[in-house]
Amino acid sequence: MALQTLYQLDIAEGENGGKAEAVDDSEGDDRAFSALLIRGARENIAEIDRVIAECAEHWSIKRMAVVERNILRLAVYELRYREDTPFRVVIDEAVELAKKFGSEDSGGFINGILDRVYRMSPRALNLSAT
Repeated sequence: MALQTLYQLDIAEGENGGKAEAVDDSEGDDRAFSALLIRGARENIAEIDRVIAECAEHWSIKRMAVVERNILRLAVYELRYREDTPFRVVIDEAVELAKKFGSEDSGGFINGILDRVYRMSPRALNLSAT
């Protein structure tokens, strides 16, 4: 749900040249979690896009496929701003989304970037210090 919403918002913003708004706060655990991810990714999009750009060698955010860009945004939000989901789960879920909704090479592309994102994250730095 979160990926679909971010995808739609990204497309709408590109077509309208501005900001689009849509966060569904409907009841239910899945919807509530999706709304949390959407809101978090959107509120931190400038920082998230900066992190992605740093880790995506030879790729600009705008050059990425819309689905890959938004999978990365969701995953980077979880890796950088939420500690309740293990990093391996975040990366595995992102790769699965990429395989399902992206191109043949999307899974490897997403995995490579998220591995770099994780290695430079405070979570990884804290683990390596112990």
